[in-house]
Amino acid sequence: MLNPLVEKPNAETVSRTGSAGVTLNGHYSPPPKDKDGKIWVRTSALVQSSPEELYKAWRNVELAPTWQEEIVDVRRTGETTSHWVMKSGDKTIEWDSEVLADEPGKRIAWHTIGGESENAGEVIFEPAPGGKGTIATVLQEFRMGKIASAWETFVGRNPKQAVIENLRHFKALVETGEIPRIQNQPHGPRGTIGDMKKSLYGEKIATPPGDEQIAS
Repeated sequence: MLNPLVEKPNAETVSRTGSAGVTLNGHYSPPPKDKDGKIWVRTSALVQSSPEELYKAWRNVELAPTWQEEIVDVRRTGETTSHWVMKSGDKTIEWDSEVLADEPGKRIAWHTIGGESENAGEVIFEPAPGGKGTIATVLQEFRMGKIASAWETFVGRNPKQAVIENLRHFKALVETGEIPRIQNQPHGPRGTIGDMKKSLYGEKIATPPGDEQIAS
């Protein structure tokens, strides 16, 4: 197993704090710029469910494989810690994660504490205007370098796109109990542009299986 500290002996540690909900003049401020070996992504979705239900679904980390791409197993190792396994083909990477902030119905923040991925992030749940659903906002940071480059090669797309797709899967699963699938749908030759879109949007990556438990 690779050791991030060995791979990048001079790298700063991944941030232990952050705020997906930082606002400026009534609007979300942009996420930090990609620099100093780190990349950031923020994405939001309006989900037709309550903040409490979304928090409960997200906090149940052992259900993450049902909606997160390429995640095949998550096992709780303590009250705030868990072990994650990502698999693509015959390749596997693993890491450990720790919850740093846990505010039921409002916010969850986490960071990795060892293994083959260095990332940190948080999700916040805010009631949508008029009480029509919940706005779920995710801010995630990835430490670039050999580990993150291996991740991109391993998974088949940039970590930023994976975060965006996973929130889409989460929304679909919570709202309907299933995730729409595009694999194996019939279509004719797509040409160069079609192939580029296939690569960009990750159609070659298997859709997570989904599980009605998360919507119950």
